Amino acid sequence: MAASDHTRSNSFPSRHHPITSEVDQHLSRLNASEFTSTSSSSISNQIYTLLDLHDCVDKFLQLSLAHQLKQSVDGLLNGSLRLLDICSIAKDALLQTKESVQGLQSIFRRRKADDIELTSEVKKFLTSRKAEKKTIQKALKNLKAMKSQRSSPNPDEHETKVMISMLREVEEVTFKVIESLLFLISVPRASSKLSVVSKLMQPKKVACEETYMTEFEKVDVELSSIVSHKMSKSDNIQSQLKELELNAQDLEKGLENLTRRLIKTRVSLLNIINN
Repeated sequence: MAASDHTRSNSFPSRHHPITSEVDQHLSRLNASEFTSTSSSSISNQIYTLLDLHDCVDKFLQLSLAHQLKQSVDGLLNGSLRLLDICSIAKDALLQTKESVQGLQSIFRRRKADDIELTSEVKKFLTSRKAEKKTIQKALKNLKAMKSQRSSPNPDEHETKVMISMLREVEEVTFKVIESLLFLISVPRASSKLSVVSKLMQPKKVACEETYMTEFEKVDVELSSIVSHKMSKSDNIQSQLKELELNAQDLEKGLENLTRRLIKTRVSLLNIINN
């Protein structure tokens, strides 16, 4: 019996196993990144690093001795379900933003579009954004509550505990990246609350602060200015809309790929339970 236990223990992949070492490398890269970035390109890079990370996790779950995690899989399944839910919210928000931006671009390109039609469409966009932000804020609040209620696994064997800890860390960093994306889409920084009058009276100060605004905020601020009638139609609004569309599309694609990885991981975890 002791010999059997010894063989199983030695066969279970440690944190020095090639697969788990690769997981550690991706985790270190992500943990060293900025989770409060105002750049969609930075978050997009994080998402694509997550894809590589979850590919490694799936390889690990395919190992024959991964069934030793069976007693602790329930918590991991719950985590994977929460990740899929929050990914779905983020994807819906990006899709809605992209479609709304495309509609606005069409209006701006039509030379015969009058001010009333333009203002009406801009108001629709801003109303949609407001509802979108409210949904995301609720999701972020629920996410915070779920994370605080999450219980820690208590596996018997040391190696199993180490592996569960690694998978929990993967789950946590995935949450952080998606949470960062949701903040990027929805949470206004102080600079986005600048009044139109402030923009007119302190252009240099505002120009400096706007460099720290996200693409989402910049478009919101410009469109709000158009609706207010206190500023003329921005000359660069079309380029900003195009940039926002492309960034939203790239982030949406990354999330779609991540969702597939999460589903694959969930299937692997279910297989561990059923085998």
